[in-house]
Amino acid sequence: MKIAVLKETAAGETRVSASPETVKKFIALGADVSVEAGAGIGASVDDAAYAAAGATVCARAAVLKDADILLGVSGPDPKSLAGVKPGAWLAAGLNPFGERARVDDYAALGIEALAMEFMPRITRAQSMDILSSQSNLSGYKAVLDAAGEYGRAFPMMMTAAGTVSAARAFIMGVGVAGLQAIATARRLGAQVSATDVRSATKEQIESLGAKAIFVEDVKGIEGEGSGGYATEMSDEYKAAQAALVSAHIAKQDIVITTALIPGRPAPRLISDAQIASMRPGSVIVDLAVEQGGNVEGSVAGEVVVKHGVKIVGHRNVPGRLAADTSALFSRNLFNFLSAFWDKETGKPVLDEEIGDAIRLTKDGKVVNARLLG
Repeated sequence: MKIAVLKETAAGETRVSASPETVKKFIALGADVSVEAGAGIGASVDDAAYAAAGATVCARAAVLKDADILLGVSGPDPKSLAGVKPGAWLAAGLNPFGERARVDDYAALGIEALAMEFMPRITRAQSMDILSSQSNLSGYKAVLDAAGEYGRAFPMMMTAAGTVSAARAFIMGVGVAGLQAIATARRLGAQVSATDVRSATKEQIESLGAKAIFVEDVKGIEGEGSGGYATEMSDEYKAAQAALVSAHIAKQDIVITTALIPGRPAPRLISDAQIASMRPGSVIVDLAVEQGGNVEGSVAGEVVVKHGVKIVGHRNVPGRLAADTSALFSRNLFNFLSAFWDKETGKPVLDEEIGDAIRLTKDGKVVNARLLG
């Protein structure tokens, strides 16, 4: 069983899909590991570290030759996989909805593409969930990015020259990223509030010491969507939330938006008029900018200024903490493959619950129900 670790080729991708730690663990399972030269440079892991862990470091053609499992952070260009053997697995974040044509190309190559972001949110798969591990650090980094752009201090400071007021931070969307953003902003000394369409998150917000901002007595959604994700809000709820947020956002210095709906454009949470109500020098960080954005006027890959407010739209926020996010991503992949490792055959064998959820292609066809429906 040969496992190939690919060097990322997507623009701006600094992460890597295996660490020296997980290389050692794969070898302990009985696998041979080949790492493409330079794969870990963006995550501060040099080729010598992989070699010391027991991997063979070589060029892509040699890495792909006879590989049974390919590991990546983002889906590689199918054209770059020339020479891969039919039936090989590709386990990575494949963006199936955004890169649908690429999925067809994987099928044409005859490989079995496994989309790690389709991992079901069930208890036994928590340690395999790349969305959670990467979102956690994205929420943390979003607050640091906001602090870097904000021209004032976060905590209240009492000095001989007078008092500096604490920054007011508002977190919109309380999933993994939002919860970490709340905790980080609190640690930096901000006055933090947060909101979400899921009523179950109110207790989580308050448990972190933040103020929960919720629409009361208006029907929004019937609880959580599949897998704990929010589903689309009702029109009545949208109107009520817009009124509540408009009044609250005008008083905020920092706003961080994190709302995503799988397979759909990001919901619009902040309008141009709401941005105009904020005081000059305020900062908004849009973590959903690559899926259309939660904020009107946010631009992927740019920091723009509207009405005196900075709107931060960094791409690939996890890649801005590449060493740590790579370590977590690598463990997700190892936890996934090792959980299904069959000692007798020396390879992983997927079960139906997880296999059917993440498998996009097999035997030359697209087979995932979420893409065929």
